Amino acid sequence: MATTNDLKNGMVLNLEGQLWSIVEFQHVKPGKGPAFVRTKMKNIESGKVVDKTFNAGTKVETATVDRRDMQYLYNDGTSYVFMDVQTYDQLEVPREAMGSAVDFLLENQNAVVATNEGRVLYVELPASVELLIEHTDPGLQGDRSSGGTKPARLETGREIQVPLFLTTGEKVKVDTRDGNYLGRVSS
Repeated sequence: MATTNDLKNGMVLNLEGQLWSIVEFQHVKPGKGPAFVRTKMKNIESGKVVDKTFNAGTKVETATVDRRDMQYLYNDGTSYVFMDVQTYDQLEVPREAMGSAVDFLLENQNAVVATNEGRVLYVELPASVELLIEHTDPGLQGDRSSGGTKPARLETGREIQVPLFLTTGEKVKVDTRDGNYLGRVSS
C-alpha cells in the first residue's frame, strides 16, 4: 500500500482488480479546500487511458510488475516462447499479451517481458528494429511535388509505407511504436 503522495510516473496501481500504469500525475493544492492528486492512467491490459482524481493522502494498492530482459525463441502455434537471458528459464506468452509486438518480432531478438504474479502483462520491444523488405513493387516516377511512398512487406509479414527508391532485399529501420519507416540501414 502507498498513498497518493507517493505516486510516480510508471508506477502500477491495482484498482478494483485491474492494473493501471500512471502516465502522468499532478499534485494540486487549491487556495480553498483540500489538496488532491490528478492522474492520467493507462490500463495495462486494454490500453485504455483515463483521468482519475484522488484526495491527497488516500491509500492506494500498488502492484509489483517484474520486467525482465528475455530473448524470443519461437512461436509454437498457440503462444510465443521467450527465454530469460540470465536464468535460461522459458516462458510462454499468449498471443493476446503480445499486442503489436508480433509485427516486428524476429527469432533471437531481445525484448522486455512484464509479469505480475506469474501472469504476462505485455511485451515491450526496443523503440526501433531493423527488418528486411521481403517484397515491394518497383517505384514509378510520376508528377508529384514531394517524395512518394509505396507499400512494402517486411520479413515479419507487416506491411509499411516506404520511399519509392527502396527495393526488395534492403534492410530498413522501423519504429515499433507506430510502424513508421525511419531510414535505410547500410550494410
